[in-house]
Amino acid sequence: MAQLRRSPRVAQVAVVVALLVLWHLGASLGGLGAVPTPVEVGSAVVLVIASDAVWEPLGITLAGWAISLVLAVVVGVAAGFPLGMNRIAYRMSVFSLDFLRTIPALVLVPLVVLLYGSGLQSTVLLAFFGAVWAVTMQAIYGAHDVDRVARDTFRSFRTRRRDTITLLLVPTALPYIATGIRLAAAICLLITISAQLVIPAGGMGEQILTSQLGGAVPEMYAYIFLCGVLGVAVNAGFRRLEALALAWHPSYRKRSAA
Repeated sequence: MAQLRRSPRVAQVAVVVALLVLWHLGASLGGLGAVPTPVEVGSAVVLVIASDAVWEPLGITLAGWAISLVLAVVVGVAAGFPLGMNRIAYRMSVFSLDFLRTIPALVLVPLVVLLYGSGLQSTVLLAFFGAVWAVTMQAIYGAHDVDRVARDTFRSFRTRRRDTITLLLVPTALPYIATGIRLAAAICLLITISAQLVIPAGGMGEQILTSQLGGAVPEMYAYIFLCGVLGVAVNAGFRRLEALALAWHPSYRKRSAA
């Protein structure tokens, strides 16, 4: 127990191993219905990767994810900064923002498919709608967090608005925006795969659905497992990029010291 407390990685691995053992026992004894054992899923993962069947749907999913993420970041920052800098504009729009960001993106599937059909464009639009609010709200919070003394100092020196934005607003808001981008990356991936399941529109989501309809249950779980690995990789990658890009920021220096 002392070693587990000293090493979080060991504890995490121990939890994963325990879950795999419980999964294997439950599936072997028939307590999980048609759920295959971890060994069967692992074999299916190896076969899917070895057969090259995963690369094309993976590319489609990553394309939809990347396009929707870029759009969400650009639109979210462009909309969030002005709203965060202007208190009146924020108060006028806060109800609309709260209303729109609570709408699940997948409820728009019938409308989006009717307008754009079942293709990449539809999944991009759905993922963009679900993720843009995370970036927008974080940009607003970042603009709100600008120190009043620093802002008044810039005003007293009659600093140009462009310099105020680049030298004061952006450095203050960057940690918030980085958090918003990381959240948006995860949301975009989740909605992209979910939309591909519902529409279907190619990609990993459609492969899960096709495997399920074809009775290839281990293959279905293999694609689900690969989607999970992709999600973990995306989150870890953006955390690492965030730490590297903001190593100069006081809040991140404190984390590194801790």
